[in-house]
Amino acid sequence: MDDIQDAITTLDLAVVAAYFGIIILIGIWVSRRTKSGDDLFLAGRSLGWAAIGFSLFASNISSSTLIGLTGSAYTTGIAVSAYEWLAGVPLLLRAFVFAPIFLKTHITTTPEYLDRRYSRRTRLYFSALTIFFTIVVDCAGGLYAGGLVLNTFFPNVPLWASAVAIGLFAGIYTAAGGLKAVVYTDVMQAVVLIGGSAILAFTMFSQLDYSLAAIRESVPNENHLSMVLPLDNETLPWPGLFFGVSLLGFWYWVTNQYIVQRILGASSLPDAQWGAILGGMLKILPLFVMVFPGAMATALLPDIETADRVFPIMITQLLPAGLTGLVLAGLIAAIMSSVDSTLNSSSTLLVHDFVTRPEQELEPAKGRRYGTYATLGFMLIAIIWAPLIQFAGGLWAYLQQMFSVLVPPLVVLFVMGALSRFGTEKGGFYTLIFGHALGAILFCLGNEGIMNLIGAGPVWPVHYTINVAIVTVVCLVFYLGVSAVTDHRDIDEDVMWRRGMAMEDAAWDQPWYLDVRLHGLVLIAAMAAVLFVFW
Repeated sequence: MDDIQDAITTLDLAVVAAYFGIIILIGIWVSRRTKSGDDLFLAGRSLGWAAIGFSLFASNISSSTLIGLTGSAYTTGIAVSAYEWLAGVPLLLRAFVFAPIFLKTHITTTPEYLDRRYSRRTRLYFSALTIFFTIVVDCAGGLYAGGLVLNTFFPNVPLWASAVAIGLFAGIYTAAGGLKAVVYTDVMQAVVLIGGSAILAFTMFSQLDYSLAAIRESVPNENHLSMVLPLDNETLPWPGLFFGVSLLGFWYWVTNQYIVQRILGASSLPDAQWGAILGGMLKILPLFVMVFPGAMATALLPDIETADRVFPIMITQLLPAGLTGLVLAGLIAAIMSSVDSTLNSSSTLLVHDFVTRPEQELEPAKGRRYGTYATLGFMLIAIIWAPLIQFAGGLWAYLQQMFSVLVPPLVVLFVMGALSRFGTEKGGFYTLIFGHALGAILFCLGNEGIMNLIGAGPVWPVHYTINVAIVTVVCLVFYLGVSAVTDHRDIDEDVMWRRGMAMEDAAWDQPWYLDVRLHGLVLIAAMAAVLFVFW
C-alpha cells in the first residue's frame, strides 16, 4: 500500500481539491434555481441531448466498474467489456420505442408506465423492488466500493469514513439541486473520467511503442483479446454474449429509474433520442480507455497479484504528478456520479409512486421538500449499510447476480406492454411474481454456496447470462397463457407504440446529417465493428 500512497503528490491532491470545488459551485448554482418537485426530479424537463448523453455515461460508470473492468481485463480478458459496448442495443430500443411513449404519457417514473398499462399494484410492486435494489445494492455498493478504492490510495482513512464522506457530499448537493445538479455535475465528471482514462491509455500504449503485437505477446492465452468465448467459459460464454447481455442491459437502460430519469427530463423527443444514441456511442469508449489499459498492464506490470489493485497501481506508477491527480479525480467522479443518481431516482420513486395519490397531486413546493427529505433519508441508509457489506463476504457477489433474477419478467412486461394489446392486468402482475420466484429458485439451485448449506451441489450450473435468456422465454409463455384466460380492459392509446411514433416530433427541415435514424445506424455499425475486430 505504501508505494501507492507515496505516489500521491501535493499537486495531485490540489487537482482533486479543485475538482471538488467546482462540484460545490455547480451544486450551489443549481440549488438556487430549483423551486418545485418537477425541478428536483426531472430538471424541469429542460435537458438537452448532450447533457443527457454525458450524464448517461457518467452515471453508469461507477468506481467498481472502473476497477472491475481493468482488473478483469488483466486477469481474464476483454470479453467483460461487452456489458459496455453492447449497451447500444437497449439504448436504441429506448430511443425509438420507449422514449416516444414515455414522453408522450408525461410520466415521472418508469413504474408509472406499468400503472398506465397494467395497474397500480403492478406499479407499486416494481417501484418498491427498484428502491430496495437501488439503495441496498447500487448506492450502498457504490459507497462501499468507493471506500475500498480511496482506502487503497489513503490507507490511514478507514473505509467507513470514506463511505460517510462520499455519501454526505453527493447526498447534500443532490438533495439541494436534484436531477439538474446531478446531470450538470455528471457532464463534468464524464469529461474528467474519459479524459483521465484516455491519457492513461495513451501513456501505456506509448510505452509499448504503439504495438498491438506487444500486447498479444504478453497476454496469458489466445482468448484474452477475444469477445466470443467458448460455451464453458466462466466469464462470458458466447450464448450469454449474444442473448443475455442485452437482456440485462434492457433492465438497466430502459426500465431502471436512475438511468431513464434523464430521458424523462428531456426538453423534447429528439433530445431524448440523440441523448440515448450519444450515450451508446460513449459506452464504446471504455473498451479502449479502460479495458485495454488492463490488458496492456499484463506487459508493463506483469506481477500484480490482486485484480483490484491493477488500476491504482497503473495510475500511480505510470503517470506523472498532476495527471495522477486528474485520473484520481475521475475515479472519485465515477463514485459520486453513481451515488447521486441512485439517491435522486429513489427519492423520485418514493414521492411519486407512494406519497403522491392518484386523486390528489402534491403542491410543487411540498413535492420538492418531500424529495429533499427522501434523498437525505436514503443517503443515511446507504451510509449505514455500506460498511456492513464487508462482513457479508461472498454474499455481496451473489447480490450482484440477483439482478439476473429481477430482469426477465420486466423485459416481458415492458416490451409486450408497448407492442401488443394482448397482455392483461393479471397477466402482467402475475408474470412479475412468477418470474421473480422462478429466477430466485434457479439462482439458488445453481449457487454452490447456497446448495452446500443443505449438503448438496449445484443442480442448475447455467451461467447467469444464459439463465436470464431462458427465464425470459418462460416468462413470455406464462404471460401469454395468463393473458389468454383473463379479462382484457381498454388501454390508453398513449401507452402503446405505433409505427412512425418515433419520428413525430422530428424537424424534417433539418439537413440529413441530423437525422436520428442515421445516428442509430452509425451506432449499430460501431457495435458491429467492435464485434468483428475482436471476434
